[in-house]
Amino acid sequence: MLSSSLVIQMPPSMQMTDEQFFDFCQVNRDLRIEMNQFGEISIMPPTGSETGYRGGNIFGQLWVWSEKDGTGICFDSSTGFTLSTGAKRSPDASWMKLERWNALSSEQQQKFAPICPDFVIELRSPSDNIQPLKDKMAEYMQEPGVQLGFLIDRKHRQVYIYRPGQSEECLENPDVVSADPNLPGFTLKMSKIW
Repeated sequence: MLSSSLVIQMPPSMQMTDEQFFDFCQVNRDLRIEMNQFGEISIMPPTGSETGYRGGNIFGQLWVWSEKDGTGICFDSSTGFTLSTGAKRSPDASWMKLERWNALSSEQQQKFAPICPDFVIELRSPSDNIQPLKDKMAEYMQEPGVQLGFLIDRKHRQVYIYRPGQSEECLENPDVVSADPNLPGFTLKMSKIW
């Protein structure tokens, strides 16, 4: 059983098409699989129970806000997106404006949608190194349409906030983290996440 991410490099002659990568992920449903822009595949084991509980709390708070707000939809950690670089990523939780989602065809919505959400959240697992997660957040911020990202580091009780074209901001042990003005009224309560 994997305890941390495994990175597989594929020779150029064996690079998967988008369809093949989607099928590969479907037959390996118990693993979180991502691909970077260079075709390197990261295979991550399922999260531990505690991390799953914390991640579920993050998604739950976002879902409740999204249902009340009604201007977009949210996605859980098993949702894959194809970024403009070709990378395939699965944020731990994310949200997208309805008009951006509805602009996609039904077929695009069924697979790894060729779009980056407006808002992404990543939760650091105990086995994760922080730098690859920061690199992933920087990658998201280069995508068209993305407005905001949170990287939650439970180990150090820090939340890094990312906005396109701005330096990362680090909050030390916050009680709540506000997503205003991008997601008006959404605040992430940290008590059940720490």
